[in-house]
Amino acid sequence: SLISLATGELTGFEALVLWTHQKYGFISPVQFIPIAEESGLIIPMTRWILREACSQIAEWQKISSVYENLKIGVNISGKHLAVEDLPSQVKRAVSSAKINPSTLTLEITESSAMENAEHTIAILDKVRELGVTLSIDDFGTGYSSLSHLHRLPFDSLKIDRSFVMEADKHAENKQILQTIMSLANNLDLKTLAEGIETE
Repeated sequence: SLISLATGELTGFEALVLWTHQKYGFISPVQFIPIAEESGLIIPMTRWILREACSQIAEWQKISSVYENLKIGVNISGKHLAVEDLPSQVKRAVSSAKINPSTLTLEITESSAMENAEHTIAILDKVRELGVTLSIDDFGTGYSSLSHLHRLPFDSLKIDRSFVMEADKHAENKQILQTIMSLANNLDLKTLAEGIETE
């Protein structure tokens, strides 16, 4: 779940895919997502996730006016960024669920975004025109070209949990966090942090 550090209020969720196999039990996404990407199944899988996530957040937004702006985040694979009709898939999911596009956030890993930056910029510009928000996922774990980073149409940046979990134990991790926060502020990006468990 997403919590505002300023108010302590629930602001949204991230959609996660879990697989409980009849024979093998729980199979981690770390195991099956790379296979889905390699086989191309990640594309129909993501289409289904988009539809389900938008439909679910629409239901939660109707619970009360307090929750009408709840957000849902959906991870987009680097493989999916290469698909030209990603913007139309996103548009269909949002329209079908009848949600405000700004309450859907597409999360793209730093390394995926940088893989083919020019193509990524073109695709994400079209997605952002729909009113959907965009977030860099797992920031700090991949390779960033700052010359491209400021051109990518992201609204927010998510700091990887590896920096957050150890921030109170290692001074260098705290300094890295402060540097990322400063970069985000300078680029006018909202910041999310994974793995916050204590005050």
